[in-house]
Amino acid sequence: MFCPECGKSITDDNTKFCENCGSKLPSQKIPLSISDEAPKKQSNTIKKSRPFATSIVIKLCIFLGIIGIILIILFLIGGTWPPVVAIESQGMAPHINAGDLVVVVQKDRFGTLQTWVQGNTTGYKKFEDYGDVIIYQPNGAKNPVVPIPFLSSGVHPIIHRAIDRADTADLPKYLLLDFKNISKYYQPHGGYITKGDNNKNIDQVAVYQGLGVIEPVKEEWIIGKALLTIPLVGYLPLHIVEVTICIVVIIILVEFYIRSRWKKRVDDTRSRK
Repeated sequence: MFCPECGKSITDDNTKFCENCGSKLPSQKIPLSISDEAPKKQSNTIKKSRPFATSIVIKLCIFLGIIGIILIILFLIGGTWPPVVAIESQGMAPHINAGDLVVVVQKDRFGTLQTWVQGNTTGYKKFEDYGDVIIYQPNGAKNPVVPIPFLSSGVHPIIHRAIDRADTADLPKYLLLDFKNISKYYQPHGGYITKGDNNKNIDQVAVYQGLGVIEPVKEEWIIGKALLTIPLVGYLPLHIVEVTICIVVIIILVEFYIRSRWKKRVDDTRSRK
């Protein structure tokens, strides 16, 4: 405490008069400095934390928001939806493997779509072989916009290499059937002939469960072409339920840790009062 008249420091809080100038001292103690009182005032105000459930929801929303922003950026770059696909089988091995995440772009973005036959002439290669790898809807069947296990329906797209662009008249050459036999399965039409790098036969002689014989791929059935792959990351969307559970558990554990640290700090603050 200081004397309000002469400014001398008063060490005895019980004295009523200044020893230096004799002035009467105020009954209320004057703080030595502003900083001496600030910690006490600050310690009396303890910030309340959010409800536990609210914190979990906020963190989940932030996580989903980050994923959404990444997907939107990829969509703006590639112009296709979905902008990525996860590989489920080894049909394109060893160039594209199960568990890879493939970034998809429009068929004519970053260069015109080329088949294996065209690439063999021009020297154009993608994923260590001639021609582009396309993602298409088999027989035009719609795939789910957002595949969610047990909730979404539809046919998964196929990702195979475009071998050639065949006109209707060229079909017997590839299918080894005459038009009469082709017509037993579908009305003959031109389109892309496709094949998995790891498969012996072209797709157009295979049967897709629930659809029948896979037809030559029409232009409008093409979702896009593969731009690049990210190894192993495709396992995340392939196991979306398990991944979601793990993320929720991690968020809950992190929230428990943060709250325990906060509680300890509050308890230490109160014990110093």
